[in-house]
Amino acid sequence: MGYVDEVLQPGEQLLHRAKLHWLIYLHALIALAIAAALLASGIYFGGGLALIPAAAVGLIALNFWFAAWFRRSTTELAVTSRRIIVKYGWIRRRTLEMNMDKVESVDVDQSLLGRIFDFGDVIVRGTGAGLEPVRTVAAPLKFRSFVTAR
Repeated sequence: MGYVDEVLQPGEQLLHRAKLHWLIYLHALIALAIAAALLASGIYFGGGLALIPAAAVGLIALNFWFAAWFRRSTTELAVTSRRIIVKYGWIRRRTLEMNMDKVESVDVDQSLLGRIFDFGDVIVRGTGAGLEPVRTVAAPLKFRSFVTAR
């Protein structure tokens, strides 16, 4: 059971749940490709010393993958019938919530790559203050439509 499910109030309905896009694994994939290229060149040229950099870059790729996986699995984004909920972290938890009647606008910032792969940054502006940008949200236009369609 996630954070959003735990904090739903009586009568409040979950309308939409969003995740961070899979593209946050891009650094890990690039490092893995470099490690594979180093490994292939080490095997092809027969140099045992070339396997050491391949292993080092492989460990870096594993570190990038774990960091992205942890960030994606511990971030929750939800739109309910009453509010917007954003939760970051696991041990050190950080939550942001905004009542729907306080929302003035929802901005979506997508690059060309974001439009192709359907991800972007979502910024919710409210009366008085707004939520900080939530980066690399999958299907940000769908998220925005759930917020604005009330």
